[in-house]
Amino acid sequence: MSILEGVFKKGDHAIKEKTDDTARLSLRKEELDIAKSRVQKGDVEIGKEILEEQKKVDVPVSREEVVIERKSLNNEASDSPITSEETIKIPVSEEKVNVDKHTVVTGEILAQKREIEDTAHIDETLKREEARINKEGDANIIDKV
Repeated sequence: MSILEGVFKKGDHAIKEKTDDTARLSLRKEELDIAKSRVQKGDVEIGKEILEEQKKVDVPVSREEVVIERKSLNNEASDSPITSEETIKIPVSEEKVNVDKHTVVTGEILAQKREIEDTAHIDETLKREEARINKEGDANIIDKV
């Protein structure tokens, strides 16, 4: 019969090894396992919006007009008979404004991603086990560390 028999309950998960004169108690502690994973934070969408504006432009145009001036000639004699076939044609013109549109490039947008290094601060409580030795009576204990 061992001197330590009955010291630890049967089925105690902390006992790793027990011999006739030696019992071992495993002490444990928690450590952090830190891993990183990439998650999608959001999207950036770049598009175009069509805006309309009214443009008012004054364009100078010219036109011709016929000025008729009548003179009185004091009833002078004429050799020509009166006919209905004598006419004068005067062409009259004007400027018309033709409006057309064309597209021009006014700029461009460049978009690129860049990687930024930062530090994430983690506060976590960790547990650990330490041996606690209780002494009853006048038992001698030698603690080797």
